[in-house]
Amino acid sequence: MEKRILGNDFEVSAIGLGCMGFSHAYGAPMPEQETIQMLRYAYERGYTFFDTAEIYGTPDDPNANEWVIGKALRPVRNHVQIASKFGICFDYDSPQVNKPLISDSRPEVIRASVEGSLRRLCTDHIDLYFQHRMDPAVEPETVAEVMAELIKEGKILHWGISEANENYLRRAHAVCPVTAVQNRYSMMARHHATLFPVLEELGIGFVAFSPMANGFLTGKYGKDAVFDSKYDYRSGMPQFTPEAVDTNQELLTMLGEVAKEHQATPAQISLAWMLCKKPWIVPIPGTRKPERLWENAGAAELHLSAQEVDALDDLLDQIPMSEVFGGSRMIKKSN
Repeated sequence: MEKRILGNDFEVSAIGLGCMGFSHAYGAPMPEQETIQMLRYAYERGYTFFDTAEIYGTPDDPNANEWVIGKALRPVRNHVQIASKFGICFDYDSPQVNKPLISDSRPEVIRASVEGSLRRLCTDHIDLYFQHRMDPAVEPETVAEVMAELIKEGKILHWGISEANENYLRRAHAVCPVTAVQNRYSMMARHHATLFPVLEELGIGFVAFSPMANGFLTGKYGKDAVFDSKYDYRSGMPQFTPEAVDTNQELLTMLGEVAKEHQATPAQISLAWMLCKKPWIVPIPGTRKPERLWENAGAAELHLSAQEVDALDDLLDQIPMSEVFGGSRMIKKSN
């Protein structure tokens, strides 16, 4: 797979692998050995960029994702780039399947988090360490100072911010240069594109999570789709309701027609659309199926012209779309 550069010098595969779904939010966790096989298959297919977080797990095993990634990638650790995250935890007292998030980026919490992640990932450094969400109780300069210290100590090589806004990003970047922002971005969720001029100005890369609107843009899910109400966030996502499937038919039809023109799949078009916008955008789709790993990787070989990308943007401005899942609810820390 071709490579891309995030920030000044962080080289990753053009498409990364979002690993959350192996352990969290997309059904009951996959068996460990199956997950290890999938991760190694991804590496063989050309993926070198693997994204995880300390909270991707279950109440019984909250760090499951990092543990399994550490085991799977240890034999090839020097040939891959691992991103992990700090700064939030789940409100496990909530009865909701999509539990609210509590932010906490105090320096001592960051320090404890990085040590835990290093241990679970079986490594002496994390290639890209994201603040998972901004913490209104901690100034961005304070977080950036801790990141600078961790880089100096060699515990992380680069850092980034997920769900960043311009003001927070500029303040943090002025203290310790940010390599990448990780935000939700897809044909159904394009609002973060307003940040692109700032990223271009500052030389910061963009890691796109949920690049296929949680799988909806694959066109594989109709009104009969059923999701586990205990473990699968899609059971409560607005784009998967029967009414939304009707609303989004024009979008899916358009994607199918463009895919046919390019002898591709709707999933590949939805990824190629963002890859061909900017050379510093790296999508990180997730999947539990080997054939989808192969399919998604193929999007890196699909080149749309600037005119085709603009035409797609024009269509997206006009086509009716349902509401799309926008992320877990943030709540304040209890005293």
